[in-house]
Amino acid sequence: MKQARILFDESKAMIKASPKLDKNFRTLRDEIHYDATISKIMPQASDSDKLDGLNTHMGIFDEIHEFKDYKLISVIKNSRAARLQPLLIYITTAGYQLDGPLVDMVEAGRDTLDQIIEDERTFYYLASLDDDDDINDSSNWIKANPNLGVSINLDEMKEEWEKAKRTPAERGDFITKRFNIFANNDEMSFIDYPTLQKNNEIVSLEELEGRPCTIGYDLSETEDFTAACATFALDNGKVAVLSHSWIPKHKVEYSNEKIPYREWEEDGLLTVQDKPYIDYQDVLNWIIKMNEHYVVEKITYDRANAFKLNQELKNYGFETEETRQGALTLSPALKDLKEMFLDGKIIFNNNPLMKWYINNVQLKLDRNGNWLPSKQSRYRKIDGFAAFLNTYTDIMNKVVSDSGEGNIEFISIKDIMR
Repeated sequence: MKQARILFDESKAMIKASPKLDKNFRTLRDEIHYDATISKIMPQASDSDKLDGLNTHMGIFDEIHEFKDYKLISVIKNSRAARLQPLLIYITTAGYQLDGPLVDMVEAGRDTLDQIIEDERTFYYLASLDDDDDINDSSNWIKANPNLGVSINLDEMKEEWEKAKRTPAERGDFITKRFNIFANNDEMSFIDYPTLQKNNEIVSLEELEGRPCTIGYDLSETEDFTAACATFALDNGKVAVLSHSWIPKHKVEYSNEKIPYREWEEDGLLTVQDKPYIDYQDVLNWIIKMNEHYVVEKITYDRANAFKLNQELKNYGFETEETRQGALTLSPALKDLKEMFLDGKIIFNNNPLMKWYINNVQLKLDRNGNWLPSKQSRYRKIDGFAAFLNTYTDIMNKVVSDSGEGNIEFISIKDIMR
């Protein structure tokens, strides 16, 4: 109720400051009445269980970054059914609640602006710094503060930022409130775009011919992306990855997401299956074909949906190993893999589908500082990266051994003193 009263009390103050408004509106302690239409404005408590029976024409939600679920939003939305032109307004800065409604709304807004989805019923206004902006560069601040120089003093903001960034808690608040960037320490991007661009080396298939590799796969519920990849530990300490994905035809035809499925298909990176589901036999055939050109030493997999395919692979003679999807297994691999990306040591031949997968990966941190991968939204798939990560739990050990020079020698103190 306290948050709702801020807008309500401001509305009362505006009415009292305007003779014309004051003549037409009747203000009480908890209500503002407009008698001509028997309408009223009321601040509402966040307890959604007590709000049934409303007949809302316009609902204004303030600071929804604090909302943990859709309960209140749903109650207000459903209370507009009798209205011909109802209106909802959401006003907020960014915040720390990364699994709440605001994140979904921001993602939907960005996807709409990027023309990934269509939404003609909603006007999105998102004022924030971009992901690749330097937050210390004050020339970027106007993006999140369009009133900079009018109601916001730049010099004062600079001083406040210099003080805030020395203290983690104040820094987080400044980033969310003044830069409109979600700043929950529980989650962060895996790598930024410049780092991804740094890993732009190309390796030919001929160079990889006959080399040992580890294959990994990530199976969907048969109606979405499925991915597999072959990962190689190279002699120079770098890692090369070849990947392929599958998706059902209906997912492509009935999707309103502007994702370049057909371009990836033409490039040989994606198979659009003419079936309502993914046929795992195609994944098996791809692995068998890879084994004709490369030495498949091991196949790593996530056990979800994998029982049948794993049995067929073992029957074929492959060595398979489950990659447990917990922090104990994945966190060390993720941290090591990030270092490899930062050093420009991952070669994926600029595969645009793999680049899309990687760019969609978020890191989720637990209270022990362990990392787990998650996706940014339901549109942002990470299946190809998940398959790659499964292989990397095995390959990372081979990268260490392959990159050593083997010329370690011991020198005694006596030798040094000579």
